[in-house]
Amino acid sequence: MTSSTIISEPLTANRDLNSNSNASLTPVPGSRKEPPPEKASDIRRRSFIILSFWLIVLFLGLPIWWKTTTIYRANLPLQEMLDWADGKACRPVFPLRIAIEANSLHEQEAHNLLRLTQHALDDLNDFSGHHLRLQLSPPSTEKKQDSSHDAALTIRLVPGESSTSTLDPYAPVLNITYPPNSIPSPTSSSSSLATYVASQLRSTFAEEQAIISYLLSANFIPSEHRPQGLAPEAADSLAKRTTRSLKYAPTYHLTFSLFTSGPLPSSWDIEAAIDEYMKPVLDLLSPIHNFTIDTQVQLYATPGVQNQVLSKEDLSSFINAAEWPLSPSIGGAPTINFVVFVGDQTIMAPPQAPEGSDVEAPTFQSFLIPQWGTVYLVSLPHDVPHVSVETLKQPLLTFTSHLLSLTGAPQSGSLPLRLSTLARIRSADLLLRASSTLGSLARLALALPSIAIPSSVADGVSKTMSHLRLACETLGGSEGLAHARIAEAEAERAFFEKSMVGQLYFPDEHKIAVYLPLLGPVAVPLVIGLLNEIKAWRKRRRERAEKGAQKKAE
Repeated sequence: MTSSTIISEPLTANRDLNSNSNASLTPVPGSRKEPPPEKASDIRRRSFIILSFWLIVLFLGLPIWWKTTTIYRANLPLQEMLDWADGKACRPVFPLRIAIEANSLHEQEAHNLLRLTQHALDDLNDFSGHHLRLQLSPPSTEKKQDSSHDAALTIRLVPGESSTSTLDPYAPVLNITYPPNSIPSPTSSSSSLATYVASQLRSTFAEEQAIISYLLSANFIPSEHRPQGLAPEAADSLAKRTTRSLKYAPTYHLTFSLFTSGPLPSSWDIEAAIDEYMKPVLDLLSPIHNFTIDTQVQLYATPGVQNQVLSKEDLSSFINAAEWPLSPSIGGAPTINFVVFVGDQTIMAPPQAPEGSDVEAPTFQSFLIPQWGTVYLVSLPHDVPHVSVETLKQPLLTFTSHLLSLTGAPQSGSLPLRLSTLARIRSADLLLRASSTLGSLARLALALPSIAIPSSVADGVSKTMSHLRLACETLGGSEGLAHARIAEAEAERAFFEKSMVGQLYFPDEHKIAVYLPLLGPVAVPLVIGLLNEIKAWRKRRRERAEKGAQKKAE
């Protein structure tokens, strides 16, 4: 009894020891072992480390990133540029001075006639942008001393039996004869002679006024400044002429080519023919355009059509610029091609007579290709080895006429008057094109806030508007053409700036795709560390508040 008791007691104690050990190893539900309290110095050190990283990012990293990635945008006068494009900054006006030579009239009679003619012109004029200003021409002795005498047209009044008018083909002079009894008296308010002179002036400048009206109507001009609408037929005709003519360029390259359907002829006197028949017109055009010339002889060329008489449908396949080895443009200037084709072909004009009649359709030897040039067909004997100057006379005269059409010159009037009109038309065209380019640049800068605008673009815009103002003030003269030419060139150069074009198609999605892989791995630890530190600070603050409340309660 005693021994069993002694043995059982240690077993019981041992069992109790094991139960106590297991109880201590098994965690009690709802209890959590807290980490040892963190030292205040460690907390401050960790906070300073996190704060230092963020200070480096905010005050060093971000400014460097902003400075190195910011796109420079020069300040542009956007509203003023849009005003030029909308026609609010300039109202194109062409004040043409018309000189009247009335040597057979007394001074008082001449002044009275000028006054009545000016009133008649103002009554007939329905387009204020094209204004004819009459003035008396000074005597011949004073003309030489008056260097400012620069009239667009001179009217010479000569007594005669009836009222007639003729335009001098070699000078901007309108000769008008009048009967002596048509001279108005000083007290008269109207005059048949004044009305006749006004109507002749209006008809002389009718084509120029129509072209300028069409140019202004086709551009962004406010309705209150637009001329009255043209007739549909006139508008269609002017649209075709505008499409046919070349875009303005300060220099054109003229290529004269001799194409033959056989081995002969192999040479031609093109230099002498150009000097004799075309050089005078090129000299007159020199204030508006410069020309470079080259010539070539193609010893063999096979046209796409072998018919002797070419119809309108055959012309499209008769010449192929891709197969005919024509000279390329030199120095970037647009090329105008003049081709003399030696063969047996002629061109049939559209039939004018009704079907079934015996009237044959006329034939022609040349045709003009819009914005390209002219082809002239010449028939020569097969054994002629050389094309003389006399043979080239008619082709060169045709080329000269077509050159004026390709450059946009009017079709009516004397040659000097047509060229002066061409200068005014080109001035208006260049002014409107430069203004439109400024508007396009302003709208581009507003539509793409991320596009780069270098300082060169701002300088180009400033020069463009400066010359546009001068061109608007001096429209109608050679000075206005010079300013308009510079303004158009500067506007084109500013719009097509290379550094701007490279940023046209660079959306924000590309920037995100570039920066996210670089900044993501760096930003995530910084943000998470900052959030954890804020949470720990709030916890410590809450614990301090609770302890403070307990002390107050005790």
